[in-house]
Amino acid sequence: MHIENITVEHYRNYDSLSLQFDRQINVIIGENAQGKTNLMEAIYVLAFTKSHRTSKDKELVKWDSEYGKIKGSIFKRNRTFPLEVIFSAKGKKAKFNHIEQKRLSDYIGSLNVVMFAPEDLNLVKGSPQERRKFIDMELGQIQPVYIYHLGQYQKILKQRNALLKDLQRQKQHDRTMLHILTEQLIEHGSIVLERRLRFLHKLRDWAVPIHHGISRGLEQLAIAYEPSVDVSEDTDLETIIETYKTHYETMEDREVERGTTLVGPHRDDLTFYVNDRNVQTYGSQGQQRTTALSLKLAEIELIDQEVGEYPILLLDDVLSELDDHRQSHLLNTIQGKVQTFVTTTSVDGIHHETLEQAKLFNIHNGQLA
Repeated sequence: MHIENITVEHYRNYDSLSLQFDRQINVIIGENAQGKTNLMEAIYVLAFTKSHRTSKDKELVKWDSEYGKIKGSIFKRNRTFPLEVIFSAKGKKAKFNHIEQKRLSDYIGSLNVVMFAPEDLNLVKGSPQERRKFIDMELGQIQPVYIYHLGQYQKILKQRNALLKDLQRQKQHDRTMLHILTEQLIEHGSIVLERRLRFLHKLRDWAVPIHHGISRGLEQLAIAYEPSVDVSEDTDLETIIETYKTHYETMEDREVERGTTLVGPHRDDLTFYVNDRNVQTYGSQGQQRTTALSLKLAEIELIDQEVGEYPILLLDDVLSELDDHRQSHLLNTIQGKVQTFVTTTSVDGIHHETLEQAKLFNIHNGQLA
């Protein structure tokens, strides 16, 4: 899988720009605030229909423009397909092969992308929300139906929390609607949890040996999913449903008292261990970075395993954040098999044959210099 070209119109600081890409390595060079990260973001948006940097679509549209558009051609399963995402005051449209997709879950997975940016180095020591987002974005690519169940869960969760607030403030006393929402929440939440557990099992199979290799055999990585209910990776869907039912029945009064939902996938987390020590708490910065890098490289292999083709890799200002050993390991891993996009202020100091064969794009003030 690779992107053949991209065109952006009225996107961020770009008025209009079209680029043809190399099938292997593409390096986007530019000083800060010139648009190189915006271009990387556009590829990400073409895959997910939303940004990794903002939840507000209107921020993606160039100032004083009525719409923003990203178009690209992707080569997938020996065929070329056009993709298009349009943002305007009327909302968002996503087209695959010129046909508008009515649901996000019908579009996601058309283009598989793995993004590695400096903020991803905080994946290990950052908030549980960041780790849940990591799982959700990657799992959604290989199982688009997951996006549907996650979206339904989040919508019902919002309604349920609003109702719990009303019950807490005694604006409402009848709990019939609460029981209905709880039932719906369990239906979708159980599927979300079950899919996450299966995904983590597969991800671990790739991440553990990769981490062992990067650490030159000195470190053993372990990853644990920390659910808010007592289940394991071997627990089947029916048991997860029953477990949630028991917990919600037991905690109903506490949830009303607190005015929020206390159990569910939205409260789960991941824990990483290196040589049996919690990396979030006791790991060095080097160990935390190796763990994050191992996860990203594992994603690449897992997507290939599940989809049958390697995803596109986006390295946004991340090479300069890695030492020479981790940098070389990353570039050696992707060499010749993954279409890669690299943003950097300069290629000076990055010595690797992979980058020497790259196609270079110099960006200045939203234009090709």
